[in-house]
Amino acid sequence: MISINNLHFHFGSRTLYEDANLHIKPKDKIGLVGLNGTGKSTLLRLLVGEYKPDGGGIQMSRDTTLGFLNQDLLSYDTHESILKVAMQAFEEAIQVQRRIDEVLHEMETNYQDEHIDKLAKLQEQFEALDGYNIQVKAEEILEGLGFTTEELQQPLRTFSGGWRMRVMLAKILLQKPSLLLLDEPTNHLDLPSIKWIENYLAAYEGALVIVSHDREFLDRTTNTTVEVSGGKLNVYAGNYSFYLEEKELRNEIQKGAYENQQQQIKQAEQFIARFKAKATKAKQAQSRMKALEKMERIEDVAADAPVVNFKFQFTVQPGRNILRLENMSKSYGDKLIFQNTHVNIERGDKIALIGANGKGKSTLMRIIAGDEPIKGERQLGHNVIMAFYAQHQLESLNVENEILQEMVQAGSKRTEMELRGVLGSFLFTGDTVFKKIKVLSGGEKSRVALAKTLISEANFLLLDEPTNHLDMQSVNILIQALEQYEGTFVVISHDRYFVESVANKIWYIENHELKEYPGTYHEYEYWMEQREKDQKRSVSAPQKSAKAENKPKPTASQQQELEQELKKANQKLKQVEGLVNELEAKLKNCENKLALPSTYADPNALHEATQQFNKVKAQLDKEQTAWEQLMDQVDALENQLK
Repeated sequence: MISINNLHFHFGSRTLYEDANLHIKPKDKIGLVGLNGTGKSTLLRLLVGEYKPDGGGIQMSRDTTLGFLNQDLLSYDTHESILKVAMQAFEEAIQVQRRIDEVLHEMETNYQDEHIDKLAKLQEQFEALDGYNIQVKAEEILEGLGFTTEELQQPLRTFSGGWRMRVMLAKILLQKPSLLLLDEPTNHLDLPSIKWIENYLAAYEGALVIVSHDREFLDRTTNTTVEVSGGKLNVYAGNYSFYLEEKELRNEIQKGAYENQQQQIKQAEQFIARFKAKATKAKQAQSRMKALEKMERIEDVAADAPVVNFKFQFTVQPGRNILRLENMSKSYGDKLIFQNTHVNIERGDKIALIGANGKGKSTLMRIIAGDEPIKGERQLGHNVIMAFYAQHQLESLNVENEILQEMVQAGSKRTEMELRGVLGSFLFTGDTVFKKIKVLSGGEKSRVALAKTLISEANFLLLDEPTNHLDMQSVNILIQALEQYEGTFVVISHDRYFVESVANKIWYIENHELKEYPGTYHEYEYWMEQREKDQKRSVSAPQKSAKAENKPKPTASQQQELEQELKKANQKLKQVEGLVNELEAKLKNCENKLALPSTYADPNALHEATQQFNKVKAQLDKEQTAWEQLMDQVDALENQLK
């Protein structure tokens, strides 16, 4: 399908790839991993031809088609509805539909045999492209990604960047390329949408290459992991969890080989230093020197992921109760968010608030922070010092400050070395700590704001999507930090691995109320699956309600009337069934007549046949509706007689 052979690629003086090799086969599901800056997204752009290799080559079979989701698509803007944008995936079918419309318009004033033949061929082509189902397919994927039916007709430009990215993802999925290239596809998805796309990709018939910092997502969607490291593409025959285990094993082997080689080198160097001046041993010393020069050196194993090297400092300990909300209600105009909700946060709670976007998660965080007016009572506990991290907190950064200066002014009284250690955990190393805030990207500003939150002396943290824009290494740093944190926190996140690692309680919003599950995320997920199964069973096999069991039995005269009424309903039902069968046969005859070439050749005959078809179809629809109503009536009467 695709072969990458001896690939070389440089950005300026920096080498990203050197003699890199990879073969992508049909149906491969590849997770592309590595530290930030190693060239993961660059490789995707090389595959689609946006960048050209400096050496080596990328060979692709002729029938390979590519679909590339990347963050650049956020800038796409149009007045067209999101449904029409998604349906652009079916460009060929849409073009055929336009030509059909043109031919039909031409036939209204210029009816010729050649137009009939052209129309028949176009309709056959449209059907081969499954053109009659393209709108249904687009609606299904858009709704799977979180859009409501009403939103499908709204213009793309009325949606935020994250929702626009979902539309572009839908369009790419509808194209069904033989190779999907997805760069951080979960960045703008909520948890239900992430689960939906996981199921979709699991059944996807083509190949995938996914760049993602979401470990759980990679585990559920990939069967091969390719690590970008040292300019090479290292293949592991399993998902991300397998990769971590296998890499640890490979590192142990490499470490052992490296240490053995270093011992050999040391012994050789000692021999050379000792005997190179002695005539009797000089030849041997020269031989060993040449051997050392020719030796292919084994690299030492790179250092493990950095460990959090700062401690949280509290000036005061809070009381047992951190925060309480009593009978809390919240609305925006006519839109109800919460009603009669009770919240109780106690010291030591590690809470994750999860669920679909639009349910009110961020609103609840602002209510807890005291930034939103509510109906009800909000009571903050004794000695509670709160720090709130959210995307809008970026506005509080002083854009004229350098990164390190911003950290110093946070008032934590930490040393410069300690602050540099914290910043290093969030990918700011060396002289980058002296960059001005105003020149940072949105993701870099997020990391600065998060670092400021973590070094504060707060004993109660509110973290709204803290893992956005963090790579896996930084997510692990944040996990370590929160595991060491002795205070209380509430975190919103769609990263399931992160939530599982840090939370001991799960909050979710249901029917405008906050609900709590007292356990880890995986325990909550299992509980929810069982609950949904039980609900489905109760719907598919409903038991008699207490009301039905206790209802009074009809008297003898009432029962006789019900039986007479049921008899009449059954007779009427039988008549309607016969009529439906007759009309279905008539409709079949109309369809056969419309399919005859002689009908198409005669405009009058075509007009008459079309009118007859429409008339019979309308009658059939009417009788089918009547049949359904009679069936409901029969069922109701039979239930009354039970």
